[in-house]
Amino acid sequence: MKLPIAQIDAFATKPFEGNPAAVMPLTEWLDDAVLQAIAAENNLSETAFLVPDTTGASEFELRWFTPTSEVVLCGHATLASGHHVLTSDSALTTVRFRTRKAGILSVTRAGDGYELALPAWAADPSPLPHIVAALGLTTAVETLWHPNRYALIVLENAAQIRALDPDFRALGRPSPADPVVSGSAEPDVLTIVTAPGDDTDVISRVFAPGAGIDEDPVTGSAHAVMTPYWTKRLGRDRFTAYQASARGGHLTCRLDGDRVVLGGQCVTVLEGVFFL
Repeated sequence: MKLPIAQIDAFATKPFEGNPAAVMPLTEWLDDAVLQAIAAENNLSETAFLVPDTTGASEFELRWFTPTSEVVLCGHATLASGHHVLTSDSALTTVRFRTRKAGILSVTRAGDGYELALPAWAADPSPLPHIVAALGLTTAVETLWHPNRYALIVLENAAQIRALDPDFRALGRPSPADPVVSGSAEPDVLTIVTAPGDDTDVISRVFAPGAGIDEDPVTGSAHAVMTPYWTKRLGRDRFTAYQASARGGHLTCRLDGDRVVLGGQCVTVLEGVFFL
């Protein structure tokens, strides 16, 4: 069996920036174990699989897999999927994706890039001492938790974000010290660490060692959690953001009712065939 594959750098203006995702259009769903094995073989933070949606609710069904597990929401691979579809069909201006746990998501052309609409997932204050310690910190300005297993850790300044040196083994394991984390059935947590930016309004780094990704380059779903927090704190509905990974990536964030709208560009760096 031959399957088409494209590798796309999302939230990037040129190759080697942003977050790479594999996008693989299928005619029908393969067995879940096969999808997971393909994602492990690709060894990117996410592989997105698309299947035409026969229900009429959207243009495509969409699922995302890390090298070790399927995830509830992935922003950068959704943006990459939208880029792949919209560059393949110049007549389209918007493409919708029906997902299993995050509802209908959309990608729309906007200038030189796209706007990605995700659900707004506001996190609530919660003590997370194990996560704070695993990050190598003794304290944080605020710690918050969203039940889809997102930890939001707020620090004072951008220098603290850039200096983070987490203990990934500890960060990837739930602890009884964090009851809200250890009480869930799944071990993987997406840990978002954020602060006021220096060159942008907001800066962040994102870690997911429990899902096989020590540090994610640029994370759309993390900004779906950060945007409700930062728009309230900044007192406005939009801001600029930078994720300070080794690759790095810029994006714009806007709160629109119950949606977060992220702006960014994509670059296709590889197209080919996956032999199965």
